[in-house]
Amino acid sequence: MNFRDLEASAMQRNELYEQLELKRYGRVWTTEELALGFVGDVGDLAKLIQAHAGVRDIPDCKAKLGHELSDCLWSIVVLARKCGIDLEAEFLRNTREISAYVSGKLGK
Repeated sequence: MNFRDLEASAMQRNELYEQLELKRYGRVWTTEELALGFVGDVGDLAKLIQAHAGVRDIPDCKAKLGHELSDCLWSIVVLARKCGIDLEAEFLRNTREISAYVSGKLGK
C-alpha cells in the first residue's frame, strides 16, 4: 500500500465515523475533538509501550500495541487532511532536513 492509498483508506473510515456521529450527536466531530481523541490514543499507546518493555502488565499487549499504533496513524492522517496539510510531502521534507542536520552534527 502506498501513502495515498493509506490516506484514502483513513478518510473512508473517517466518513463512516462521521455518519455515526451524525446519527448519535447530530453533528460531526471538529478537528479539535479529533485532536483530543488522538491525545487519548497517545496515552493508551504510552501504557502499551510500557507493557511491551515489561513495566506494565497488559495481557496481549503486542496485538493491542499494533491496534493503538494504527489508531494513532489514522488520527494523524485524518487531522492532516482536515487541516489541508500534505502529510506525505511534509514527512519527506522534514526527514530530509533532520537527516541533513544530524549528518552535519556528525561531520558527514
